[in-house]
Amino acid sequence: MCLAIPGKIISIDHQLDEIFRIAKVSFDGIVKDVNLTMVPEAKVGDYVLVHVGSAISIVDEKEAKETMKILYQMGEMSELDFGNSDNEDNDT
Repeated sequence: MCLAIPGKIISIDHQLDEIFRIAKVSFDGIVKDVNLTMVPEAKVGDYVLVHVGSAISIVDEKEAKETMKILYQMGEMSELDFGNSDNEDNDT
C-alpha cells in the first residue's frame, strides 16, 4: 500500500528556479527534506501531502492534523522514512 503523509513546510532551503525547490517539512517534529516541484505554489507554513519524498498536494491544517492523529493511532508513524536515510531527524 502506498501512503502519503501530511507535514508542515518550515523552510525552503534550496531553490534552483521558480519550480524546483527543496523544503524542510516537519512531520510532528520529524524533519525531512521534501521536493516541492509538483506544488510550485506551496509556501512556508503550508501543509503538504508527501509521498516518497515529494509533496503531491497542499492540504488544509485541520485535515493534516486529523490525518496525523489517525496515522499515530494505526501505528504508522513509528518509522517515518521516505527512502532518503541520509536525512537526520530533528526536533522542531
